[in-house]
Amino acid sequence: MFTDTHCHLDFDKFDADRDGVLSRAWDAGVTKILIPGLDLRSSLRVIPLAESHPNLFAAIGVHPSDSLTWDGQTITSLREISLSQKVVAIGEIGLDYYWDAAPHEHQQKVLIEQLTLSEELELPVVIHLREMDDNLEGDCSQDLFRILEGWTHNLSRNNNPISNRPGVLHSFSGSLPLAKKAIDMNFFIGVTGPITYKNAIARKEVIANLPLERLLIETDSPFLAPEPKRGKRNEPAYVAFITDKIAEIHSSTREHVAGITASNAARLFSWGG
Repeated sequence: MFTDTHCHLDFDKFDADRDGVLSRAWDAGVTKILIPGLDLRSSLRVIPLAESHPNLFAAIGVHPSDSLTWDGQTITSLREISLSQKVVAIGEIGLDYYWDAAPHEHQQKVLIEQLTLSEELELPVVIHLREMDDNLEGDCSQDLFRILEGWTHNLSRNNNPISNRPGVLHSFSGSLPLAKKAIDMNFFIGVTGPITYKNAIARKEVIANLPLERLLIETDSPFLAPEPKRGKRNEPAYVAFITDKIAEIHSSTREHVAGITASNAARLFSWGG
């Protein structure tokens, strides 16, 4: 029983065979898929897609690289479309100093507004973090964690229901100290295809030192295809390769890792077993 907690199934790369992609996912044992929005337009697009199948769910939000699309009406629109029962999270949101598509101060402002919406709606968040030059730590993580620490403190102070499940750090590529700090704030850590790459020594060391109870499996399809599919279009059925690598790192089994990460996802997104 696998879950894919991050798949851009709405992208046009799936237009030709989306039904086939889903059939292969179900045949591979995938039971739940989360489709995140990247801006208001894609957030509007993922909801009917999620509503088309009982095992598909949606996250809505504005990605930091798309934060210049944010205007005075965006927060109102997100609030309105959050009424769909298939919306289980706010995301993909966060900070990105790698592509630097928007001023850092603006990215932070848009992030804070969406965290406030998350708090209001009592929905967890899907957090994007990417450092300049893909460093393990830097200004991006420092700014992000400063914001998240204040936000999670406020959740706890107000006894918000998501204080013990505030969200996931998507496709985490940072340091072990950062991962542990995130876990201390009750975040989950998202694991994607690069964990299977031969040169992913740092990622493997981080995952080896984190409890399975704090991990989620994500494909980030159509990106980041795992070995042996690297270089090809990624799809949800490939969660098995990520699961196997985590099992190898933790001296466990595919079934054990799949079960725990599926349970973690159900706890975070409240989408049932």
